[in-house]
Amino acid sequence: MSPRPPESDSAETRSVSRRRFLANTGAAALAFSIVKPEQVRGSTANSAVTLGVIGCGGRGTWIADLFQKHGGYQVVALADYFEDRVNEAGEKAKVSAANRFTGLSAYKRLLEQKVDAVAVISPPYFHPMQAADAVAAGKHVYVAKPIAVDVPGCTSIQDSAAKATGNKQCFLIDFQTRANDFFIEALRRVHDGAIGTFAFGESTYHAEDPFEDKADLVKAGTPEGILRGWGLSRELSGDIITEQNIHTLDVMNWIMAKPPISASGTGGRKFREVGTCWDTFSVTYKYADDVGIAFTSRQFDGFGTRPEGIRNRMFGTEGVLETEYGGQVLVRGKDFYNGGKTEDIYERGAVNNISAFHDAIAKGDYSNPTVAESVRSNLVTILGRTAAYEGRVITWDDLMKSEARLTPDLKGLKD
Repeated sequence: MSPRPPESDSAETRSVSRRRFLANTGAAALAFSIVKPEQVRGSTANSAVTLGVIGCGGRGTWIADLFQKHGGYQVVALADYFEDRVNEAGEKAKVSAANRFTGLSAYKRLLEQKVDAVAVISPPYFHPMQAADAVAAGKHVYVAKPIAVDVPGCTSIQDSAAKATGNKQCFLIDFQTRANDFFIEALRRVHDGAIGTFAFGESTYHAEDPFEDKADLVKAGTPEGILRGWGLSRELSGDIITEQNIHTLDVMNWIMAKPPISASGTGGRKFREVGTCWDTFSVTYKYADDVGIAFTSRQFDGFGTRPEGIRNRMFGTEGVLETEYGGQVLVRGKDFYNGGKTEDIYERGAVNNISAFHDAIAKGDYSNPTVAESVRSNLVTILGRTAAYEGRVITWDDLMKSEARLTPDLKGLKD
């Protein structure tokens, strides 16, 4: 299977000080349970959470529909740069024309409306500022992965989530694997010693180019064409290692339950002719106790080679963990666990997260447990990207000092 998502997220089916926070975070396996709402932002039991959706591309429109189907939300406002997208989403969600906003500042006008929560499904570059403004506006926040394209952006998300907790607001980051029962149980067993001492691992994301149909728009070179084809812009997307490969690297981070010591790698553009993103990365992550994990990705035709997709393997002294996004999850060895197949993970994971978000709001649970691991996974991608870009070993400590930013040229776009 070649992962390919709806547009406006990542390709998953065709997401204290910097140093101390990231050094001390542990693995957080998330369990999601459905409870009856008791109180939602002061409303009576079972009242709908009013929701605004920021980003109305393919995934934004799709996820707005999932929020509606949950039954505990009412989508009442939409924001997107492009008028055709916001109108198409608005017609589908039955949002009034007065509550459809366009332009770069569309999300700000949305935040002025009476909404309890917002879902941030825009290109990743915009996530930190939109999440920060949403928290400041008193909204609960649901954020698509990746959360940011650079280290300062990750720090901003971390800070926004901390403010949300202090303000009694919910802040959830949408990773489908961490909401999947088979992944949760397999990782629990691994962390309980099912495969013994770790020896080495593999992490792969092999797929075709999910943004090929946007190449002509980007090639035209207009600001709006580049924005429509944002997945081909490293500044808007964070490059493929952050925008898409984050899924397999998040599982790697989950397995290891601590940050890597360093990374070294390479990559480049072997097929892609437009945009600023690479189409392949090869990175070795070094962890404590001489554990290495080899990561590779491609975004071009594999000419029928198998297996491909989003996969992880961790070899230990007593067994092996094998996972595939959309495929089999199991533990081989003395503590065998034949978890099962995850064909529905893309939609089911989002549905579970939407339910968990609603439950947290209803119960007044502002612990926001998805944030720490999501921030670290995002930083793991940036560590590998930086090592590959610069062609040298980059340590985790060095990365945490980075103030480098990816900044797209937004000139010519309407406010």
